[in-house]
Amino acid sequence: MELLKTALENRMTLSNNQNRNCEGISRRNCLQLGLGGMLGLGLTDTLRLRGMAGESSSTFPVKAKSCILIWLDGGPTHYETFDPKPQAPSEIRGEFHTIPTQVPGVRYSQHCERLASISDKFAVLRSIRHNQGNHGAGNHYMMTGAPPRIPVGCGAFVSFHPSFGSTVAYERGPQKGMPPYFSIPSMTRSGGPSFLGAQFAPFVVPDNPNSDSFRVRDVALPKELTDGRFARRKSLREGVDKLLRIQDKAAADPTLALDDYYQQSFDLMSSTEAQKAFDIHQEADEVRERYGRNTFGQRTLLARRLVEAGVPFVTLHEGGWDHHRDLFNAFNKRMPNVDNTVATLIEDLEDRGLLDSTLVLLLGEFGRTPKINKDSGRDHWSNAMSVLMAGAGTPGGLTLGATDRKGYSAVDRVLSPENFASTIYTKMGIDPNKVYYTPQGRPTHLVSDKTPIPELLS
Repeated sequence: MELLKTALENRMTLSNNQNRNCEGISRRNCLQLGLGGMLGLGLTDTLRLRGMAGESSSTFPVKAKSCILIWLDGGPTHYETFDPKPQAPSEIRGEFHTIPTQVPGVRYSQHCERLASISDKFAVLRSIRHNQGNHGAGNHYMMTGAPPRIPVGCGAFVSFHPSFGSTVAYERGPQKGMPPYFSIPSMTRSGGPSFLGAQFAPFVVPDNPNSDSFRVRDVALPKELTDGRFARRKSLREGVDKLLRIQDKAAADPTLALDDYYQQSFDLMSSTEAQKAFDIHQEADEVRERYGRNTFGQRTLLARRLVEAGVPFVTLHEGGWDHHRDLFNAFNKRMPNVDNTVATLIEDLEDRGLLDSTLVLLLGEFGRTPKINKDSGRDHWSNAMSVLMAGAGTPGGLTLGATDRKGYSAVDRVLSPENFASTIYTKMGIDPNKVYYTPQGRPTHLVSDKTPIPELLS
């Protein structure tokens, strides 16, 4: 326990992103020690803790080798994205006009122009609904496929159940020496491993890839440390370890295995392949411009580079979508960039032959209220939401389910977060009906309803 505590204290890196939810709580000042292993770790901590929970293997056929989950934290409005209601009264339909898509009869809101032009390459789910109308509970439900076991407040960071990313990390393990789960630029509030243990928390990349000085921590030697000095320090550590450890007690020494994980860390720092994956500056200027020379665009490009290098799960945590006020001005400024970047990601993955093996998800914890409030915003609404899913055999041009004519509730082909979670796991080659055991020995189903969404499978 002391080792874990020290690792968490020494390695935790929090984002400076100041996007806040309606409770005024930022990710920067909410993440605390003692959250049940929910924290993002540095590289050596991730590697050295990896082996402490044992191994698990999948029996389902793997359709998706990787997943990029784009999390619009706060609850993006379905009206101003993929489920506009142009025939509804003005206090419901809002200020924006609608635009046609590649699918006859399907329209998106005006700022989804690029996505509308490639709507034949992805599916939109319009009929997921649940009963958790605050950020903490809604985030947990949609990030894990499990409702929280106790009432959870808006500002809570909870981890009653492993997140998608942590579960994939547990099942897949490191790939080509890379950590199996990344979260950029910080971990979502329910994006942790819960009872699986801190070794399956995400590797967090908090810095801005759009900066000329961008560099991933723990993956390259410090500038002041030459290769010779690095080798000497490594040799010195190995010598000290040999002096301190009594060989006939080695089998009972829980710290002996740390050498393996430090070695993996050293190997990664000296790996040409790993250095290439993190070096976003190697990308052609044309590609970087296509994604958008802004923070979100370059973080998404980095996510593509990570899955290209074999990383199984990457979460992009994009905060600031809790629009209780001034929604339309906020969307005018922000949604065009998101629209362009997500469309570019899908096209780029397809051009590189990666879309068939990469699952792309775009969602938040819930939708927004039908009526525009007095502050020109919309409030929390879990009866209706829209989710984009692309790649890994997801049929393009599909609009699944529907809300009523005013967008109050999902009414056709109604789906649950459990169905959504089971679909993700099935595509990733993980049995959603699998039973895990907590450290106390309690059996826990990965998903309580193992039924995936058949329309999204191939």
